[in-house]
Amino acid sequence: NEPMALIDIRRELSAKCGWEDSTIKTLLRRLCEKGVAKLASRGMYSAVVTEAEYNQWSTRHYVGKVFEGSAKKLVASLLSDGQLSETDIAELSATFNREALDE
Repeated sequence: NEPMALIDIRRELSAKCGWEDSTIKTLLRRLCEKGVAKLASRGMYSAVVTEAEYNQWSTRHYVGKVFEGSAKKLVASLLSDGQLSETDIAELSATFNREALDE
């Protein structure tokens, strides 16, 4: 979570997203308000949470909002839409089995 200069953040987000400075400033302000990022020093921002922590939180949040908190409904939706390949299903099955054995 090395601090990143505002100028570098602007450059990255402008190039990747086409965002204006005001949008980037608003995003950074909101991330700081939510405790996800912090102003490390003048013009330098750093992440407070890791990418893995954020991914876990956002997944739980999404499942909670869209699938009434049911991961089972999420998986059922992916299966019914044909979004999972046979390889994906086999890998998920192996993961579920490993987790069950660890409990």
